[in-house]
Amino acid sequence: MLSGHTMARLREIVSAEGEAIAPALCDTPADDTLGPLVQAAAANRTDPFEYALVVESVLEGYLLHCGRSRLLDTTDQDLRLLAGDYMYALGLSRLARLGDLPAVRVLADLITLSARQRAAGTDDHDLLAGLWGLSALAVGAGPWGRYEQAIAAAREGRGDSAELLAEVSRRTAETGIELEAQHALIAFRGVASDEPQT
Repeated sequence: MLSGHTMARLREIVSAEGEAIAPALCDTPADDTLGPLVQAAAANRTDPFEYALVVESVLEGYLLHCGRSRLLDTTDQDLRLLAGDYMYALGLSRLARLGDLPAVRVLADLITLSARQRAAGTDDHDLLAGLWGLSALAVGAGPWGRYEQAIAAAREGRGDSAELLAEVSRRTAETGIELEAQHALIAFRGVASDEPQT
């Protein structure tokens, strides 16, 4: 898959449907971040690309609220909040159309845990990378026992970045997609560490 393919499609959707935010679109979207990992994890599903699109959309929503957008070029905070909500809704609505309720729950947990992490004022990019990596795998292939345990610990405030990342490594080794995971985690750390537009 070409780098940026999912983000290019996401840009097309926003350009066609997101009237209020379409004028702020960048000329060229950034490369995909988690999409290739989701597609690899969802290889046995009917539409792996749609799952990748969902996760990239939700990640873009998070970045619009808490970081630097990969799709929009604006310093307007109200527009960024509106666009972030739009991207969350876009991803979750497309996932709901797939009828995948476990994946909807995975993303709802991820959005909540990521917001809590940012609200706490900590910049533990490894913890966020672990949460997003595990969640990308769970959306792509469905939740598994150790994922549920790791997320339960994070909900209780006992999330540990080393344990989360170790589980990403274990799961991707079991499924043969270690390389995709390594690239995705590097890309995620890059976008998560960018400061918001001001």
